[in-house]
Amino acid sequence: MAAATKKEGTIAEKLDALFELQKIDSEIDRIRTIRGELPLEVQSLEDEIIGLNTRVTKINDEIKEVETEISDRKIAVKDAEGAIAKYKEQQNNVRNNREFESLAKEIEFQELEIKLHDKKSKEAKLKIDLKKETLTEAMERVEMKQGDLNSKKAELEAIVSETQKDEEKLIKASDAAKKNIENRLVFAYERLRTNAKNGLAVVQVMRGSCGGCFNKIPPQRQLDIVTKKKIIVCEHCGRVLVPQESAEA
Repeated sequence: MAAATKKEGTIAEKLDALFELQKIDSEIDRIRTIRGELPLEVQSLEDEIIGLNTRVTKINDEIKEVETEISDRKIAVKDAEGAIAKYKEQQNNVRNNREFESLAKEIEFQELEIKLHDKKSKEAKLKIDLKKETLTEAMERVEMKQGDLNSKKAELEAIVSETQKDEEKLIKASDAAKKNIENRLVFAYERLRTNAKNGLAVVQVMRGSCGGCFNKIPPQRQLDIVTKKKIIVCEHCGRVLVPQESAEA
């Protein structure tokens, strides 16, 4: 009889310890919920700013490439003008019409080259103007997103500073509570918490229903739960069930 009492007490203690651990971890969850999506929002903004800065760098590089193209075309125009001057001078010393016409064709070719370079340079300048507009928009977006990031970071830091001490204290309490519970039960508890959307692995029986999935519990099982003679899990969601008075104790 004494052995039976000891066994009952042991199971009851395990259930009480599991439920106490659940209350501690639920409070940790509550604190983290207060932070909401802020850490993810901060990370998302940081990633977006990195992407925008990469785009700004790329546009700047593209502008430099086009500017180099314009500079090269200016040099080519000067070379063509020099060639034209040389061919015109040579025309003054030709011996026949064929040589004159040959030089005239060279001059005509260089003049066409100049026109082509001028046309391409104008197109390149328009391209630069468009890229500079895109660059301005990208930089303005970076500035706007950086402002959002600074705001979100300040908000997150304020929440963290308010809750960090409480969270650290609760985490220590959770670790301490786990040391007083069998490893197999802790493993099962943590697996249930991971799979549960609300992080509840141990729940009370509320109005004859599971406090996790709200499915009805048969009367006989309710009696077994109240007596705490064995660990009983919900047949629907697998959560560990404890009587409501266990929460009130």
